Amino acid sequence: MILSTIAFVYAPLALVPIIMIMLLVAIIPMIFFILTLQKALNRCSPENRAMPPENVWLLLIPLFNLVWMFIVVNNMARSLAQEFKKREMTIEEIEPGKSIGLAYCILAVCSVIPFLGILSGLAAFVCWIMYWVKIDGYSSRLLYQELPPAR
Repeated sequence: MILSTIAFVYAPLALVPIIMIMLLVAIIPMIFFILTLQKALNRCSPENRAMPPENVWLLLIPLFNLVWMFIVVNNMARSLAQEFKKREMTIEEIEPGKSIGLAYCILAVCSVIPFLGILSGLAAFVCWIMYWVKIDGYSSRLLYQELPPAR
């Protein structure tokens, strides 16, 4: 009886290392994603930035990040649009990355809904990767395109 009680009490403790590994595996890609966002904002001139690049790190705060991502997506689109306009570069979107970014945000919020959460969570993951790649592409274009000559 005592042995089974001890096993019942300490069995969840055996899951702690597994949970820690799962959290680590989940947070590493998020850190690289945030670095990409910060790098893209840093490549925009300060007057074109809709938010400070350091603010993207607030995405690491659980639950708060579901709201903050909407703000980041909107400010990233605004910053990139202003920077591309200043550099006189053509882009295929009026607000770069905003449509796929908002799709990701909406699906991420829907992923907390029971039953619907699994499907929307998978779709959010796909949209997250697409948004990440798109922002990285815009960031690369900013790196390799010089500012137009002063008039």
